[in-house]
Amino acid sequence: MRFPPPSFARRGLAAFLAAALLATTPAGAQLPTLGDNGDVTTSAERKLGERIARELYRDPDYIDDPVLVEYVQGLWQPLLAAARVRGELTSELDERFAWQVLLGKDRTINAFALPGGWLGLNLGLVSVTANRDELASVLAHELSHVTQRHISRLVTKGNQQAPWMLAAMILGAMAASRNPQAGGAVMAGSQALVAQQQLNFSRDMEREADRIGFGVATQAGFEPQGFVTMFEKLQQAARLNDNGAYPYLRTHPMTSERIADMQSRQQLADHGPVQPTLEHALMAGRARVFSNPGVDALRAALAEADAGAFAALPRARQGGALYAATLAASRLREPATTTRMLGRLEAVVAGDAAGERLARLLAAEIAMGDGDAARVLRTLDLESKRRPELLLTAQAQVQSGKAAEAAQRLQTWVATQPRDAAAWQLLSAAYGAQGQSVRAVRADAEARVAQLDYTAALDRFKAAQDLVRKGVGGGDYIEASIVDTRARQVESTLREQALER
Repeated sequence: MRFPPPSFARRGLAAFLAAALLATTPAGAQLPTLGDNGDVTTSAERKLGERIARELYRDPDYIDDPVLVEYVQGLWQPLLAAARVRGELTSELDERFAWQVLLGKDRTINAFALPGGWLGLNLGLVSVTANRDELASVLAHELSHVTQRHISRLVTKGNQQAPWMLAAMILGAMAASRNPQAGGAVMAGSQALVAQQQLNFSRDMEREADRIGFGVATQAGFEPQGFVTMFEKLQQAARLNDNGAYPYLRTHPMTSERIADMQSRQQLADHGPVQPTLEHALMAGRARVFSNPGVDALRAALAEADAGAFAALPRARQGGALYAATLAASRLREPATTTRMLGRLEAVVAGDAAGERLARLLAAEIAMGDGDAARVLRTLDLESKRRPELLLTAQAQVQSGKAAEAAQRLQTWVATQPRDAAAWQLLSAAYGAQGQSVRAVRADAEARVAQLDYTAALDRFKAAQDLVRKGVGGGDYIEASIVDTRARQVESTLREQALER
């Protein structure tokens, strides 16, 4: 692993090659590990990961797009379930690690794993995948690096520094990519270079992640051909691309052994090409626009949808191009073109339930951007319990004077999804619109907790306590008690972090 120039996905602890080797190990078979799990405890590894994840949450490239997050989670959760069934994800790791995927809108082709079950995924990588199976192969490979405790082994083998020192080195390297003077002060001389050299995954670890990742993905129901096509795609890019857009190819260069093994396994695999689904094509189109929002790229998306040969493209390709074009036209603030492209998209996705839903969500998102909350509420299923509909509906309800309805649904949601920072922020807005200041500030604090910013969270909890002391809460003793309890919990967390430094 190296620390390349700044971007969301390049700043992780490790960037791994997305391609994975086909393996013929039965789903239930247990592969041998490469040794013990190292001296780093699961608790220490989780804390190390959280230190780095906090920086990713603050990164301007971090994006919590409900539609893309939901799609990625639809792949990620079956992989986790399969890892549990196979015994790769033990109950201890399952309980102690975060198992969260953070999205970055950087257009470089990259993904990475962090200690403690945090993963990063660039939208640039999502945009180049042809189907869900290719994307699942990336996630399965990264997941296997974590379940096999590769990071812990590397720390144990090559670095005797305390985990917090390792985190400081990594964060220093991240800072140095932007400000060499600031970064150098954090990294403590040459120690960061040593750590960075020691954190390269070995070939054995890569092969282990390939094999186990393949077993996990196929156990989860994904096509093994997705591994093959993703490997071939990156192999071709390795030959043709040297412009920095493929960090995977620099941090994990292809070996002739791995390529030869892939080719031989591909010949043994009795699987035809995986056909892209309409749903994945739409999500790849969304990722393409979000990761490359420049005017020239948006114009190119419009041109693709109006190309002369467009009608001859497969349905999925047409849908992906029209979705990207509709989103691009909206971002270019061209309402007539937006309406035209949306109409064409709706015609292409007609009859496909997933495609129709994504087109509705896009129409509602455009209406929200136009400030037409009433149109949002007419477009969406107000009873849907899915996150994209919930958040868009709540936003429209707050803007249209129905904040109490939004607050009721959001309260139910965060009770079971306490890590959802976006939902907490919307709940804060809903409370604020009703004049419930203490609850609004407390919800804002919970949003900071969800993104691991405990210092800011404590500041907001104390602000809520001040409001209560001034009588602003109107005698809401239950809410006041919750605020006091949460403030003490966050203070305790901050004290623990101070002791680790």
